[in-house]
Amino acid sequence: MDKYKCIQIVLKEKFLGIGSKNTNEIEQTLNAWYAKGYRLHTCSILHTDSKGFAGGDRLVATCILEKI
Repeated sequence: MDKYKCIQIVLKEKFLGIGSKNTNEIEQTLNAWYAKGYRLHTCSILHTDSKGFAGGDRLVATCILEKI
């Protein structure tokens, strides 16, 4: 059984306004892993620019989870 897991979650910028439109995805993902016996150990956020059709910036949350 693995002691640590590494997951990444991409947060998308709202089309209008400020902030991310799917921050609850982090909460849901962490709660699901907690139910499997993991807790958040470390989390970092990386800002990326998107040049695609819809544009908008992206934030990538990289989370390290530790088996408890």
